[in-house]
Amino acid sequence: MIKKQRKTKETDISLELEIYGSGNGDIDTGIGFFDHMLTAFAKHSLMDIKLYCKGDLHIDDHHSVEDCGIVLGQAIKEALYPLGSVERYGNAVVVMDEAAVECALDLSNRPFLVYESQMNPKIGNFDSELVEEFFRALAMNSSITLHIIKQRGTNSHHIAEATFKAFAVAFRRAVAKNDKIGIPSTKGVL
Repeated sequence: MIKKQRKTKETDISLELEIYGSGNGDIDTGIGFFDHMLTAFAKHSLMDIKLYCKGDLHIDDHHSVEDCGIVLGQAIKEALYPLGSVERYGNAVVVMDEAAVECALDLSNRPFLVYESQMNPKIGNFDSELVEEFFRALAMNSSITLHIIKQRGTNSHHIAEATFKAFAVAFRRAVAKNDKIGIPSTKGVL
């Protein structure tokens, strides 16, 4: 179990993360749509995530969403590295009705994000551009190489949810235990 705290003038976040959990999400960020996405993320990654965030929502949701990505990324990095006896690579295409989103990732210990997705500017009151901000913060702070590509879709809720679920499934596959592989790199370290 990894525990993290982050307190700034913009957010106050506490996180408990179990990479090899059972998919339980106890999420309260004050942002309903984001809570829904993170709960789906926990469920499909099989991680147990307890995340509470009090942010400056009177300004907007940006700081809360980005800082949650930072804290979650830091906890993932602490839980994973040095990496060994896992698959390392994961990919998934998740569909939700007309939407299909692909996620491919490498637990490389080298942060990178490719994000190719377009949505309507708003999903209810949620700024859809914050989906990319969340995954950028998560990738940079977890040291994951992450590619997220929207294959198709018109409904922004479906696209966003397929994005979170595709990452969850790809991540679950990447962290799958494999004792035969040892350190999954010809360099001998990740």
